[in-house]
Order: sequence, then C-alpha cells, then structure tokens
Amino acid sequence: MAKVRGLLLAGVLGVLLTGVLPASAEAAPSAPAAVVLVGETAITQVNGVHQAPPGPVLDPSQTDKANSEKTKKNLIAGGIAAVLLAIVFFGRRARIKKRKAQG
Repeated sequence: MAKVRGLLLAGVLGVLLTGVLPASAEAAPSAPAAVVLVGETAITQVNGVHQAPPGPVLDPSQTDKANSEKTKKNLIAGGIAAVLLAIVFFGRRARIKKRKAQG
C-alpha cells in the first residue's frame, strides 16, 4: 500500500512540476496594451477600466418557487432520516431485550 501511495504522490508531483496542467494565472487572457508615442519615448497604457457585465435579473416569483421546492426536499429528507433513526433505535432496543431474555 505504501508503494501505491508513493507512486501516486510521485505522479501528481511530476504532473505539477512539468507544467502539464495550466495555471489559472497563465490561462487568463491579458488586457490589451496600447502604445502611445510621446516624442521619442514610448508609453505603454493598459486599459484599467473594465466594467463588469450586469448580473442576471431575478424574478421574485421564481425565487419563491425555488425556495419552496428546496424546503419541501429538505422536509422529505428530514422525514426519511427520522424514520431510519427510529428503525435503528427500536431495532437495537429489541436486540438488547432479546439478549437479556436469553441469559
């Protein structure tokens, strides 16, 4: 088992060190730079003003519907969990009573 872990660790480190997977900073596109000539010197300007696109418009009726569906799913899951807990509790209780009755 230790050999498998060692090989897995070596493989992961090899992939990370060889750069097969692109880093998030390298994958991001860079902003275009504008070159302005002033006399004999060139000044590079980077557009620093980027306005984020507006977010989605949320409809309150759809939001309420989604919230009610989520609440319903949570109640169903909670009910199932309570039933399973009751089965375990009463099953153990019956097993203990049976064990005590036997001796």
